[in-house]
Amino acid sequence: MQDRSEITQILIKVKTGSSEAYNKLFPLVYNQLKGLAYMQMKDEPVDHTLSQTELVHEVYLKLIDQKSIDWKDRAHFFAIASRCMRQILIDHARKKKAEKRGGNKQPVTYLDAIMKVDKQADDLINLDEALRNLAKLNKRLSEVVEYRYFGEMSIEDTAEVMNLSVSTVKRDWAKARGWLYKELKGRFN
Repeated sequence: MQDRSEITQILIKVKTGSSEAYNKLFPLVYNQLKGLAYMQMKDEPVDHTLSQTELVHEVYLKLIDQKSIDWKDRAHFFAIASRCMRQILIDHARKKKAEKRGGNKQPVTYLDAIMKVDKQADDLINLDEALRNLAKLNKRLSEVVEYRYFGEMSIEDTAEVMNLSVSTVKRDWAKARGWLYKELKGRFN
């Protein structure tokens, strides 16, 4: 619990531009960001060139480059982190698809290793498209999926960041999973 309040206090200092706060923040959030990266990469082959550490660093760099974000607390930080991870993975999947259609075959970033086959890129793009469709119908359900799936946030943290009750998030999570199952059924076969 000490880390939770400490992260929130450091994020408040980060808003003022304190470089000391930036230096303190990374060690505190590193393990949780690494856990997010692990969940995204757990099915990758052992010999791929992208490490969890590299993905964590890319997400962290993207996060601290967001000077316009008004960091509210630790949960808000990890909610934005999950959104960044989704953007990085989707951008990479789209690039892989473009290469498949005859684009430049030279890898541009180390993220090229994250997709072990073209099918994985297609699956991620299909999921992103389904989440966009869900957001048109119910933005809150889409955000719950983004935080839970890409951010590996707990029900409680998701409720906190969205300012909802835990029971509401549980219901939304169940609804969203059902809707996505129906929407994606057949696409992943």
